Amino acid sequence: MTAQENSKKTPKGGGRLLSRLTPLWRPRTYLLAGSFLVAGAVGGVWGSWQNVCAGDTCPSIARIRTFEHEQTSKLLSHDGRQIAEIGYERRTPVSLHALPEYIPQAVTAIEDKRFYQHSGFDPFGIARAAFGVLTFRNLGGGSTITQQLARNLFDEIGFQRRYVRKLKELWVALDLEKAYTKDQILEAYLNEVYMGRGYGFQNAARNYLGKDIAQINVAEAALLAAILNRPGDYDPFRYPDRARARRDLVLTRMVAEGHLEREEAARWKQFPLPESQPTGSVTSVAPYFEEWVRQILDSRFGDEIYRNGLRVYTTLDVDIQQAAQLSMEEGWAAIEADTIHFEHPHYSDFDTVRVFSGSTPYLQGAFIALDPVTGHVKAMVGGRDFEQSKFDRARLANRQAGSAFKPFVYTAAIASGIPASHIVVDAPVVYPQVSGEDWRPANFGGEFKGPMTMREGLYTSTNMIAIKVGWEEVGIETVAQTARHMGIQTEIERFPSTTIGAAEVIPIQVAEAYSSFPNLGTKVRPFPILRVEDSEGMVLWEPQPERTQVLDSLVARIMVSMLEDVVIRGTGYNAIRVRGGLPYQVPAAGKTGTTNDGTDVWFTGFTPNLLATVWFGMDAPIPIFSLGPGKRQATGGGLAAPVWASFMRRVYMGGQGDGDNTSFQAQDPLLPIESGWPLLPGLNAVLVDRRTGKLASRWCAEEDRYLEYYLPGTEPTELCDRSSRRFRGLR
Repeated sequence: MTAQENSKKTPKGGGRLLSRLTPLWRPRTYLLAGSFLVAGAVGGVWGSWQNVCAGDTCPSIARIRTFEHEQTSKLLSHDGRQIAEIGYERRTPVSLHALPEYIPQAVTAIEDKRFYQHSGFDPFGIARAAFGVLTFRNLGGGSTITQQLARNLFDEIGFQRRYVRKLKELWVALDLEKAYTKDQILEAYLNEVYMGRGYGFQNAARNYLGKDIAQINVAEAALLAAILNRPGDYDPFRYPDRARARRDLVLTRMVAEGHLEREEAARWKQFPLPESQPTGSVTSVAPYFEEWVRQILDSRFGDEIYRNGLRVYTTLDVDIQQAAQLSMEEGWAAIEADTIHFEHPHYSDFDTVRVFSGSTPYLQGAFIALDPVTGHVKAMVGGRDFEQSKFDRARLANRQAGSAFKPFVYTAAIASGIPASHIVVDAPVVYPQVSGEDWRPANFGGEFKGPMTMREGLYTSTNMIAIKVGWEEVGIETVAQTARHMGIQTEIERFPSTTIGAAEVIPIQVAEAYSSFPNLGTKVRPFPILRVEDSEGMVLWEPQPERTQVLDSLVARIMVSMLEDVVIRGTGYNAIRVRGGLPYQVPAAGKTGTTNDGTDVWFTGFTPNLLATVWFGMDAPIPIFSLGPGKRQATGGGLAAPVWASFMRRVYMGGQGDGDNTSFQAQDPLLPIESGWPLLPGLNAVLVDRRTGKLASRWCAEEDRYLEYYLPGTEPTELCDRSSRRFRGLR
């Protein structure tokens, strides 16, 4: 055998390996196995893709097609001025076609330059983002505008940095692209995106720039496009340098995309950033009123009020509300200024406290003004600071009424046929109590004046007259039922002390009950809503005034006359006509109220077209002023009535403005001065003697004569005779 032959028979090392592997080589087998592996991988990927949105983890295409922007509901004053918004997310949608073209251009240039070319998914963007992650560089995110919109629209997708979220986002984005046009998607994005100071570009324009979105220029559009990427980092008021750099980057990208010339961009880069937050944005002018409205709407419409952009026209008059707020501020300040008698903490001592969990330690108050004919609430103050205490004292506080309850006693008497000229002796009385002790009531000041008419007993607020009329002559049950019928819904105990206001009442119920007087017998329920419209202007609810006849009109007219005397010559005169400066041409009537030790002070009064209740007190039922011999006692005439008068003066005479309070500017009168209440047919006007309650005659002093009004059949028939003529001839 030759060497060549031997070499053919004996393979070398590589050849030996090949010869061993040759029996294992099965091309068809490997091809088949590979096909199965590829198919399995593809199937696995496809199955995973299909299961990304299994169940309810992604919104259905039906939900996507029927999606509507979540909008806050707008609360408007009676004349259409916006006073507040109610909702989970503050948003005001705008149409893309109503915007200058450079706004969408700025957004697409910085967020998604291939927006109009891709179908919801941008492979180049994903690749750029992935490369950035691998190289530890920030090259921007890979999500398209459509993907960003998907996660902003639907909570199911979430915002976590997870691949599952990205897949869900992509799934929904593809569905969005099928359901909507590109312009519709971009419009929805501009309305939905979170901008730090609200949702959507319209709110952002108002809150950052102080103007509507359609009014902004190119630089401002670039700024908003810059902010939307990370609102917390690019807020121009907090981080102006970052905001400017990002804005300039947007302008540069707009040049790259052909939306701007280089010279234009350079010029806009010189445009200054906003330096201070815009003024004139919507602020809460009546927070307690607004919360009351919200509760009513929530009860009737549920979640709809927070999402569907309802327009709620309320009864609030912004100018009257400002007059009320300013008058109350003056009242609080005047009380706290009495450093000798007011020894409680001042409101200003707690300006750093965000919220009180319970009662506040400083002086509080409540105010409510309404149209006595319709019940429309024109102004309401439920406390001194809504942020510190959301408890609404105007609607919820139970406080002793004091002398503010006495009109119900006299109304019951007049309705029972007892005339206002009826004489009652102001003298001490003693009543046994359930406890076995005696109750010995006294007048304010401790003096007793002897016989007087019921009319005088009311305008002088003499306790003994009200007690005797209510407990002995009319009966406490009749008094309680009269108060209940007129609108007092709190418990009215059947005790003698109830006649002078021991019962607790709620300010808004006092206003409702007193509305029976100017309406001449018809009470009206206070209510804050005129109508509710949907976002298209269709009326959903238009509540009507709730008016109930509770008194005979003649009885009510006599009570108006008696309450007018409170202002003309009684406990309200000095506070209203002198200190408060309410002109005599404004017809006014009302009643002061003071409880034991001056714990609660009231004034509820009315004109022909406006009624208002004022209350002051501490949250804890303790005296407003310190007690002791020679100390000043808090009274309704001294503290509450001047505030009522100041408010009415601003309403009817206009305001001169206030240098320290920019919210109340000089203005014209807010309501016309109407003439007084007419004398109704059927009432008899008779000249009587105030000392005896009898018909005036030449045998009684002329200065004691006055004109009294009577229900038919209740007039006096006996002439007054205080002379000594009947004793002539006796020796």
